[in-house]
Amino acid sequence: MSAPDRAFASNTTGSGKTGTNGFARAVAVASLIALAGCQADELGYGAKAERPLPHAIKADMSAKHMKPSDPIVVRLFKEESKLEVWKRTSSGRYALLKEYDICKWSGKLGPKIKEGDRQAPEGFYTIRPAQMNPNSSYHLSFNTGFPNAYDRALGRTGSNLMVHGACSSRGCYAMTDEQIQEIYALGREAFRGGQRAFQLQAYPFRMTPENMARHANNENAEFWKMLKNGYDHFEVSHLPPKIDVCDRQYVFDAEPEDENDRFVATRACPAYKVPERLQLAVAAKQRADEEKTAMIVARLEEKREREEKWKNGETPMAKLFGPGNEAATTAGEPAANASTPVLSYATASDGTPLPAPNPERNDLTTASTGRSGFFSSLFTGDDARAASPVAPASERPANAPLPKASIPQASSQPATEAATSQPADAATPEEKPSAAKAEEKTGSKVSKMVSRWFSFGKN
Repeated sequence: MSAPDRAFASNTTGSGKTGTNGFARAVAVASLIALAGCQADELGYGAKAERPLPHAIKADMSAKHMKPSDPIVVRLFKEESKLEVWKRTSSGRYALLKEYDICKWSGKLGPKIKEGDRQAPEGFYTIRPAQMNPNSSYHLSFNTGFPNAYDRALGRTGSNLMVHGACSSRGCYAMTDEQIQEIYALGREAFRGGQRAFQLQAYPFRMTPENMARHANNENAEFWKMLKNGYDHFEVSHLPPKIDVCDRQYVFDAEPEDENDRFVATRACPAYKVPERLQLAVAAKQRADEEKTAMIVARLEEKREREEKWKNGETPMAKLFGPGNEAATTAGEPAANASTPVLSYATASDGTPLPAPNPERNDLTTASTGRSGFFSSLFTGDDARAASPVAPASERPANAPLPKASIPQASSQPATEAATSQPADAATPEEKPSAAKAEEKTGSKVSKMVSRWFSFGKN
């Protein structure tokens, strides 16, 4: 008999009055509703630790040839803030079931060293059923098992390092309540399916050549290389590696050559062997990764040295544009926010500035690009832009066509007529001598160059 039925039966015995029976029934229903309400939250009803897996993830399992009772492996990546759940498929190997965003993790990249440092641990940990906490203050949780044999061999301390809900962390990996409820259920079903313990692999980042190169100078680099060895074993085989500790080091998929030997965390490692096929596959992956890492490290070092030279004003571009810009490009050029040098234009022989170039003309030499056209190549002294008769854009009517550059020629007008035909903004008598000199000088050079051009080859 169900609980509601038993409650109803007990409250209907001992009285034949209909009103009393009705009252008793109402009290029983109200009590059951209250009890159910105590076990309810925004994520569902019933005990949190016993809620079923969502239909969506069950469908995903079926599509990937997995069953809820199949074993799992959990991987954590700090820098990417990701938690992965891998599950064994019908092939016997593991495949990624789902990836979750870690809500918060504590500390910085690197292992946990001592109690109170608020560091989330890194390494290989074993999660057994006793470490699952259905009554956690953080919705649900499981203990990482820190410190493990490796941590203890190095004297590292800490306690109650969890993966839990509530999105709050002080040395833990915190998920949302909805996420931890799903992850907890995946672990629970794997235990019920016969898995004695699942492996938790906690990494500072995905152990790719790019990431290993970026962190090559970190104080934890050697520790991370050791973790990468276990990472590579899993990547190659898609099977959780067998973890042992000896000589204060992790060893993976190792078996002592002498069956009487065993691995002790604080003692020297006994002679051991790794399955040959796995060892060859891991070694091939690691050689390729190390070559790529070395190339990336070399490029990063070159970039660092180049930026340092730029910062100190030791490169040609830094000397031109000024040192101190830390965002120099890979070509050694200044970044977009570097200061632009002031360009000085040509002046007449008496020091009078000549007209600036029209910024809308692209057929004349510009100091900023260093490009030159045919006509600018005829000028060997003054800047070609100084001889341009084109008025600045601000002084021309809108949409007015750009006048073409022309070679100055001797005027056939009488001097008097030429003087009277000058525009209103023509040079004053005081300005005429310098402007005339510049025009005469430019015209003379052009005439000589044109004559030389047309006489070339006649002799």
